[in-house]
Amino acid sequence: MTVLVNLIVALGTVCAVPLGLRLIDPVGLRRAARLWPLAAVPGALSLWLPRGPVATALALLYAAAALALAATAGARLRQVLTAARPGGRRLPDPAGAAVLTALVSPSVAATALVAERAGYRLFGFDLDVLALTVPHFHFAGFTAALVAGLVCRSSGTRPGARWAAYSVPAGTLLVLLGYFVDDWAELLGAVVLATGMWAVALVTWRDLRPAARDRTTATLLAVSAAVLVLTMLLALWWAAGEATGIVHPTLTWMAATHGLGNALGFALCSLLAWRRLTAPAAPSSPSVPAPAPRP
Repeated sequence: MTVLVNLIVALGTVCAVPLGLRLIDPVGLRRAARLWPLAAVPGALSLWLPRGPVATALALLYAAAALALAATAGARLRQVLTAARPGGRRLPDPAGAAVLTALVSPSVAATALVAERAGYRLFGFDLDVLALTVPHFHFAGFTAALVAGLVCRSSGTRPGARWAAYSVPAGTLLVLLGYFVDDWAELLGAVVLATGMWAVALVTWRDLRPAARDRTTATLLAVSAAVLVLTMLLALWWAAGEATGIVHPTLTWMAATHGLGNALGFALCSLLAWRRLTAPAAPSSPSVPAPAPRP
């Protein structure tokens, strides 16, 4: 399981985050996306080294970049609150809230990475749990929240799109809180997160896929939507098994199915599809309006 998890984490840190940053704000976060590999590569490399000072130092480089990214989320939230007129909206819209969640999520993953590489049982969690927290908050946290925000921004009038933008960040937070409460709280978070991801899949399949400007983009969207149906069923099965004691997949099996499916089938396909959707259309091709979400 270790090798597979390390590969999934590397995909999240080195590929998914910089791709996502360009979708969030191609101008304001351009420098962060361009420099991200300088921290992401050492962070990914730390996983292949024995636990100890060297691996911890490399993980700390990644944590510094992730915390700086989280600070940009705080700055964006302050801008929203400051710009609000008296009696007007004082909180980010659903798409904006999802994007803020995406910006903060790598810092949670990086904190777990530093603790795990140092061999420190942060908050009493087993090192295996900390290791799995790293990919979870890159894909269920960063990528899923970002895609939910993109879906909401492009199809915001659809109830499913707004539900996705609210429930994916809420489900991610509930799963995190479940770590500290009990398995039943984590199951609740899994239910909220799964319904939000299924809403993403539904809107993607029903609305975005048919409107895609080319077959490649449509195929990427179709794959990402179809994969979510299966991977989130597995997540619910595992969470229900932990809470009730029913037979459920092992963590190794979940990494090989749920984890790999979400990383390749959902995250990578979604980010590539949205990169194509937000790219300038050729003069002869109909454009698909899909502006990058900004809180």
